[in-house]
Amino acid sequence: MNSRERILGRVRRALADVPADGGSYEEAVPRDYLREHGKRTVEETVDLLAENLADYRAIVHRTDAADLPLLITRLLAAHGSAEVLVPPELPASWMAAADQVRVHDRAELTPQRMDRVGSVVTGCAVAIAETGTLVLDGSPDQGRRRISLIPDHHICVVRVPSQVVASVPQALERLDPTRPLTWISGPSATSDIELDRVEGVHGPRTLEVILLDD
Repeated sequence: MNSRERILGRVRRALADVPADGGSYEEAVPRDYLREHGKRTVEETVDLLAENLADYRAIVHRTDAADLPLLITRLLAAHGSAEVLVPPELPASWMAAADQVRVHDRAELTPQRMDRVGSVVTGCAVAIAETGTLVLDGSPDQGRRRISLIPDHHICVVRVPSQVVASVPQALERLDPTRPLTWISGPSATSDIELDRVEGVHGPRTLEVILLDD
């Protein structure tokens, strides 16, 4: 028996209890797991998101639409960024007060060129409170996956409460699995055998999350 036959055999055994009545796999397999752990108000869910983001060493800010442009400008200046990478349809008002040079995400941008850009500003698709996770799906206000992985400083704007859910199952219901999903839980980090933490290895060293009251 070769590897292919072993794998197909496992698939057949896994599907052995699925009735052959034409019903879909989703209908045949029970989905009775918890959709969230405990009941929370909207405010409590947002607070949990902020707490878990901070636990992953993300820097969390809260603001409204009127103060958002000044906050983004202040964060870019504090990081010392002369240039900022922006996705194609980032709301213009978000960057209205920034005087940094805008580098627009284009196909011809090389990784080396993007590596010289200090910061990137994006929106997000959904934020998960229980895990402190941001999910980007490549929408026009988020850009391609690479722009959130190469610059050293990522500012991600989350609309609150419309983009915040409690749990992973609730997030999956909102996401299109055919899109390029990037799941972010804090700044990029790894550790060696001595458990010494090193940040910025596989993505931004600094993640700042703005919870935007919408």
